[in-house]
Amino acid sequence: MNFILNNTPTTYDGDPERSLLIWLREDQGLTAAKDGCSGQAACGACLVEVDGRAAFACATPMRKVAGKHVLTLEGFPEDLRRLLGRAFAEKGAVQCGFCTPGFLTRTKLLLEQTAEPSVEEVVKAVRPHLCRCTGYVKIVDAILEAARILRGDVSPRLDADPPVLGTSPVRYGAFERAVGSKLFTDDLRFPGMLHGALHFSAHPRARVVAIDTSMALAAPGVVRVLTSADVPGERSVGMIVPDWPMYVAPDETTRTVADVLACVVAGTREQARAAAALIQVEYEVLEPLTDMERAEQSPIRVHEAGNLLAVKTVRRGGDVDEALRGSAFVVTETFHTAPIEHGFLEPECAVALPDPDTGGIHFYTQGQGIYHDRDDVARVLGLPKDKVRATMVDCGGAFGGKEDLTVQHHAALAALLLTAPVKVKLSRPESLRMHPKRHPMRLAYAAGCDSQGRLTALKARILGDTGAYASVGAAVMARAATHASGAYHVPVVDIESRAVFTNNIPNGAMRGFGVNQAVFAMEAMVERLCKAGGFDPWQFRYDNALDQGRMVATGQVLGPGIGLRACLETLREPWERVKKSGRAGLSCGIKNCGIGNGLVEECVALVEIHEGGRLVLHHGWSEMGQGIHTVAAQFLAEVLGIDDLSKIAVDSDTRHGAVAGATTASRGTFQLGRAVLDAAEKIKADMATAGGLEALAGRTYEGRYLCTDTAPGGEPGTFRSHVAYSFAAHLVLLDAHGKVQEVVAAHDAGTMVNRRMLEGQIEGGVLMGMGAALSERLRLEGGRLTSDKFRDVGLLRADVMPKITVVAVDNADPEGPRGAKGVGEIGSIPTAPAIAAAYYRYDGLPRRTLPLEPLGEPVGVTAQDSEGDTAWSCY
Repeated sequence: MNFILNNTPTTYDGDPERSLLIWLREDQGLTAAKDGCSGQAACGACLVEVDGRAAFACATPMRKVAGKHVLTLEGFPEDLRRLLGRAFAEKGAVQCGFCTPGFLTRTKLLLEQTAEPSVEEVVKAVRPHLCRCTGYVKIVDAILEAARILRGDVSPRLDADPPVLGTSPVRYGAFERAVGSKLFTDDLRFPGMLHGALHFSAHPRARVVAIDTSMALAAPGVVRVLTSADVPGERSVGMIVPDWPMYVAPDETTRTVADVLACVVAGTREQARAAAALIQVEYEVLEPLTDMERAEQSPIRVHEAGNLLAVKTVRRGGDVDEALRGSAFVVTETFHTAPIEHGFLEPECAVALPDPDTGGIHFYTQGQGIYHDRDDVARVLGLPKDKVRATMVDCGGAFGGKEDLTVQHHAALAALLLTAPVKVKLSRPESLRMHPKRHPMRLAYAAGCDSQGRLTALKARILGDTGAYASVGAAVMARAATHASGAYHVPVVDIESRAVFTNNIPNGAMRGFGVNQAVFAMEAMVERLCKAGGFDPWQFRYDNALDQGRMVATGQVLGPGIGLRACLETLREPWERVKKSGRAGLSCGIKNCGIGNGLVEECVALVEIHEGGRLVLHHGWSEMGQGIHTVAAQFLAEVLGIDDLSKIAVDSDTRHGAVAGATTASRGTFQLGRAVLDAAEKIKADMATAGGLEALAGRTYEGRYLCTDTAPGGEPGTFRSHVAYSFAAHLVLLDAHGKVQEVVAAHDAGTMVNRRMLEGQIEGGVLMGMGAALSERLRLEGGRLTSDKFRDVGLLRADVMPKITVVAVDNADPEGPRGAKGVGEIGSIPTAPAIAAAYYRYDGLPRRTLPLEPLGEPVGVTAQDSEGDTAWSCY
């Protein structure tokens, strides 16, 4: 068939049913269009034009483009491509950037139809697209800005802000991400590269009797089929406990449908997948354990040691039952939260190849910790760590979902055994099936307060389903326990959390790390106490808010730099304005910065100085849309007086030895910032004697941050469990019909480093919190997904985006770099409980589950039409 591709006549004589997206990416090397949903037409990342109309390339067979004109982002007129890319970069509409090329294509189509679109028209146009990072706010802003530029109303202003703290210089690499020239892992190509495809267990619990790979080995293009017998080193991996087998072997029992039995390596991805489907497995099917409530009493053992992974207790202040009996008001509730899918747009992918420098393996990963990935891969391969090199490729979103290994070790083993480059990529259904999710929990709470509305005691029992493998489940449930009292000082606490195994898909890290569920429960208790005692919800929260000199649940007495009350003060006036509407809700949130709890945390930054004053910054953190590269570069520029971030290149590769832990616990800004400042101050001192930066060309400077003074517990006031905490208070206003109309998010994130990026992180967190409240739930039956469709996990789209006002409280942390601390997780924590509080006022019905039960008939809602109502007069 003949057609035109990017204004060039083209002939195709292959399979007419082949996906246009696969042909564009694999055969033509046009990688701006991304594969986010594997042919489900659910995410919009693959959008192209066919005869001037929008088409999802992933769901378009080649036969449908015969005789037509296909236009990809690479084929746009260069001036238009640059204009759109700059508008998205300047407005902060690019975070991880994986989805952005699809939005650019949609923008072109929209602006060709209307030169001056309304907000409503923009929202309608982008509704088919998903973005998990931004919350859509800045995407809409960028499209409106692009329209203004095209009309000549304004001029582009890329890099107008200097890279000093508190301003908004454009995110590192934002333009390249926007126009599709930034390569993600699946965009990497190497000569002679092979492709791997995994064969998963058909059952959540079954004894593997035999694995027959003969048909797969005979399939076209197949080079090798790998099973447990091919692993030269240790077969199991894990973030904390190495209990997750790379391959389940014959005569072993599967624990989840996420288990892998084999990997087929072939010449193309299509050949590998077709052959993987031919593998025959004989099973002895066994009854799975899927109810966490039964886990500890069940005769079914997920692991030989039993079904209890971990217990965390936090007790302080005396007898909790006595304190509750002495309270003026006591409320008791049990809450349940659902498992949630992360919804990152880029499915898991890794590429590995022989490393001629070491005689070992070099692999490219999108994981959340290159040193952890390297160490696990080295153990699997039976190689010393210095024979394994990991390069971090900026990833298309993660939110905790890429902490555990999924495909890295499969690609590395295949590359080692075949001495060839090998890529292994999960499809979207496989991604949903494999990576750990947010923990479902049961939270039984009893809380009391005195007649003045002062909290007196909290008793909590929390149960979490960690699924089939440990992942970071013990730490997640520990965090739920230590944050069970939320953002409040409670004199007497008795808290216990338990993590149990089931045969469900594993649960592990997700943005908030167990705190979201605990804060939802605690905020609901606050609402019930306010109703029982007739207390004003704002005043109750203010009176009980954590502050300097008050204790968190663990017994850590907080020092200076606590901005929760400042956040609440920001919301007082808007709360007074809307509280009588019967449509408003408040919530507070807390999130630790750093893992703490007695673990040593270390971070190294290396700064190379090159000719012309150009710098290369090496670190070990993962860039996944949160902006760690930009923040690090801004700290460096601030100290050295660099006026252009393009003079600083950023790299993350184990080859350089810039060690760091996993990119988790909202600690990147704090720890890398401290290390970068350490290096920068050394450079600055030498500049003074050497005669400037260029005189130092050829030198490398090391900066280091080391934290050794946290502890899991102790006598109150004698220890700290974390070096810092982030705080927030959110106000939610519903419209007269119960739809979320507005969210005002006041945040204490320390000194603001980059205003636009901070806003974007919080806006994205707000929408993620809304999703948890309204729609997000990963549905399982019998340990299996009820649907492997991306559109069925409940992710929100732009048409439900409320007004979001972000207020950054300027409150320097005394130990943070220039007073800064992390904001990556806290943005997602207060929104769901604030919506629950607004629902409670709207219909008077208490809610005990996430997602929330639907609204009932309104009670006490003001008759005034909500249009024009606003909680935040400056919005």
